[in-house]
Amino acid sequence: MRGGVLHLDCFSGVSGNMLLGSLLNLGVPAKVVRSALESLGIEDLRMNVSSVTRGPISAAYVSFAGPARSPVERGFASIRALLEPGSADDPVRARALRVFTRLAEAEGRVHGIAPEEVHFHEVGALDAIGDIVGVCAALEHLGASRISASPLPLGQGTVETRHGRLPLPAPATLELLGGIPTYPADVAWETVTPTGAALVAEWVDAFGPMPPLVPRRQGFGAGEDRAGPLPNVLRGVLGSSSPVLEGDVVTVLETNLDDTNPEQLPYLIEELMADGALDVSLSPLSMKKGRPGQLLRVIAQPADRDRLAQRILLESSATGVRLQDMPRLKLARRAAQVDTPFGRIDVKVMQLPDGGRRATPEYEACARASRQHGVALQRVYREAQRAAEDEFE
Repeated sequence: MRGGVLHLDCFSGVSGNMLLGSLLNLGVPAKVVRSALESLGIEDLRMNVSSVTRGPISAAYVSFAGPARSPVERGFASIRALLEPGSADDPVRARALRVFTRLAEAEGRVHGIAPEEVHFHEVGALDAIGDIVGVCAALEHLGASRISASPLPLGQGTVETRHGRLPLPAPATLELLGGIPTYPADVAWETVTPTGAALVAEWVDAFGPMPPLVPRRQGFGAGEDRAGPLPNVLRGVLGSSSPVLEGDVVTVLETNLDDTNPEQLPYLIEELMADGALDVSLSPLSMKKGRPGQLLRVIAQPADRDRLAQRILLESSATGVRLQDMPRLKLARRAAQVDTPFGRIDVKVMQLPDGGRRATPEYEACARASRQHGVALQRVYREAQRAAEDEFE
């Protein structure tokens, strides 16, 4: 089942259990999810999957139940303590922790507190832990090379929470949807939950209509049974793409620097990459009055533009930043791992226009193995490259 492309058709919105149900309905074995949940050691965390109908559509409905069910209030610190052990070697725990970090940061901004002080109330309950860990386990198992999603419909009205009645979309949900396309839905309920928003923000590579693909199967995940204009389900479509170039739009940020301390430039580059830049480069310039300077160029997703511009203006002597949206073509790629004498090494596998594939070891993984085993970086890289060529090319 690994590989291919996954599109999430969120025509009725997205929640954690809708997304998890669609992945199980697509064919992810329930035992994969249950194994990930059992590893957490929470006695009450048991997943139930049932077949239901929403309108004319049969879908998988996921719920969590256990003995002595009662409302659970968990702080971000306790959830981090639950997920962090083993997260360095467990991609499911690592991704789940990142989803909860997004939630904590969003709630913190809304309530004016640090993420560590956040108590999730609704999203900290066993249901949400199950949804988030379950979705991360299912998506890791699926191994899609690319995940896309439709724009998200936002219901109107209000919702009852532990903080009282709040407008829809909920403030934390709107924080999580920064940079994600949405549109108003003519329904008076919560169509996008904070958990659903955090999951798509973490996992989805691009938003828009379903990309060109050859469909292999579809799966439906059910939300609550509501009498709306559309069935309250989320559809996942798994397919394969032909070996063609992918296209998207990036924002290029540029500024000329002639009086920034050169010692500070590596720090600026590190901060820009940490803030979400896709690439950062410096090129020498000859500026006015014959002064030597540097052209700083940052390539980023359009949604990250303002944050990166602020970082440039804060950490350099620049007084302005030039912006340009540019279309680009790129090879389809996916992440993978190969076995070497120095452990498993991360590689990226790219699909070539002629149908072939090219695999390249990731520098960070090779450097980490080099330090752990006390061998030259080039030796680790050669072993990883040889293993990648044997497996993928």
